[in-house]
Amino acid sequence: MNNEFRVQVGPVGFRVGSAWRQPIDQLRMLYRDYPQAVGVPDFTVRLEPERPWRRYVRPAVRIAGDFVIPDAAPLPLSQGVLAAEMAMNLQMALGLRSFLLLHAAAVERDGRAVIMTGESGAGKSTLAALLQARGWRLMADEFVLVEPSTGKVLPFPRPISLKNAAIDVVRAALPTATWGPTMAGTPKGTIRHLIPEAGALAFAQVPATPALLLFPRFGGGVDQRPVGAGEAFVRLTQASTNYVGLGESGYRALTTLVTRVTRVAIDYPDADTAASMIEDLL
Repeated sequence: MNNEFRVQVGPVGFRVGSAWRQPIDQLRMLYRDYPQAVGVPDFTVRLEPERPWRRYVRPAVRIAGDFVIPDAAPLPLSQGVLAAEMAMNLQMALGLRSFLLLHAAAVERDGRAVIMTGESGAGKSTLAALLQARGWRLMADEFVLVEPSTGKVLPFPRPISLKNAAIDVVRAALPTATWGPTMAGTPKGTIRHLIPEAGALAFAQVPATPALLLFPRFGGGVDQRPVGAGEAFVRLTQASTNYVGLGESGYRALTTLVTRVTRVAIDYPDADTAASMIEDLL
């Protein structure tokens, strides 16, 4: 790879190599306030042309690295930074063994963390972004890291991936925020990355105690219901990419998590309503 970028996000270091300069320049902008990973990185990502000639003619970016999915479809070079983010996610999902990994978002205030998980479209990324405007610290967007030995949530504040209408909603709430490039025509529509507020990066080594496990669902009226520990356990095994690989330590970490937190499912019509519900629950 002719171009290289290194970054440290919480406890995880990445090295990204690319056949093109453009994605690396965009990553440097997106992660400009993050520390650089030193030494041997935890994960390596490579952005390669699908075919040698596709480096120059209709450039197509193929994701590679320590862990790969052979049949992953390439992305156009204009979406190179999205390819890099997807590749970083893939390395985490397939290779992380130090922490219990949950597909979720998390925010923190007063040392207590709210973990939000659910299906795509539930609005967890949008809620995590908007709660920053109400004094919450972003801990994670795509992946939440739970330390098996302590049960603490470790910060992993990657840029928040926002889609379609959520971009304008968050821009209105955070008018001074810094954003990555707009990528239209992706498989999920228009995507733009929001750089976390300064507090998220300043306290990127400070863990929090999980207090609330939330299963949000956007749309419809206002409603909430308690979620049993057994139901929460099963839903989180489905939201974890490494639960099985961790074996007994994963089981103990997940059991401890669901039995020590308040567990609630909420329906909400807008972000302000959801934020008020979350603060009342906490």
